[in-house]
Amino acid sequence: MSGPGDAVTPQTIAQCEKIIRPYIRRTPVIETDGSEFGLPAHTLILKLELLQHSGSFKTRGALTNLLTRAIPRAGVVAASGGNHGAAVAYAAMRIGKPAKIFVPRVCSPAKIARIREYGADLTIEGDLYADALAASEAWALQTGAMPVHAFDQNETIMGQGTVGFELDQQAPEIDTVLVSVGGGGLISGVAAWYAGRIKVIGVEPFASPTLTKALEAGHPVDAEAGGLAADSLAPRRVGERVFPIVQKYAPRTVLVTDDAIAEAQKTLWRALRIVAEPGGAAAFSAIASGAYRPDAGERVAVIICGGNTEAVNFDTH
Repeated sequence: MSGPGDAVTPQTIAQCEKIIRPYIRRTPVIETDGSEFGLPAHTLILKLELLQHSGSFKTRGALTNLLTRAIPRAGVVAASGGNHGAAVAYAAMRIGKPAKIFVPRVCSPAKIARIREYGADLTIEGDLYADALAASEAWALQTGAMPVHAFDQNETIMGQGTVGFELDQQAPEIDTVLVSVGGGGLISGVAAWYAGRIKVIGVEPFASPTLTKALEAGHPVDAEAGGLAADSLAPRRVGERVFPIVQKYAPRTVLVTDDAIAEAQKTLWRALRIVAEPGGAAAFSAIASGAYRPDAGERVAVIICGGNTEAVNFDTH
């Protein structure tokens, strides 16, 4: 299924969905109202992708890679801020292949524990995602393992696009979908699925505005990589395969503060008992903080894309 950037189409995403369907959860959507969160009254659809296997949407892209590419004897290797590593580890466990995962020191303990739980060989390497990526590339050269890129791979983008495929079936009347952005795999997949039929808007932290900077420059560029959601939304630049899709179908971003993301996490827990990690709550924070203000009657969907956090402590009595 590899090929040039135009290989990612609604048709290839639908084909991919058939392949991975036996291995993934069809995650639910719930319809809420802005008034539930102290906002103006408007319909708000939440796609609860944090309920996916391994705790995030990344499992879709990982499974697409492992089920459509020839896996060598050495297995697979991935670099990750955490969620992609957990997804590749889960996918490898499901189909019985060895996995080596490199994560940077910013990776959360919850994500490290999850990767180990799935039986992958884990190495903590460097301070940022780029350091872990370099180590994973060296490992692939040394062993012949198949690299599974977190976002800049056609199979990865198509797999993430199946979130859009499902959302379109579950909530066909939406006008806009808000998507948290790190490397851009999810937003490019969702944007490729909708192909301009609705507004797809990227939400990024001010602390890591990778897509915003790329859209301003007209091509991927290095940007700051830090902040509260650094373990999931802070690669140094968006993907080369990702960018043309987003530039064509989702050329608008909204920036949010770390405080807004943290407050959105609390709001989701308080109002809905949803435990979202910072990256998973970023898109919702755009609505909750007023950084994105829907027009009258606009039906907005928000993808809550990850829940790998230790935000709730059930050990206290």
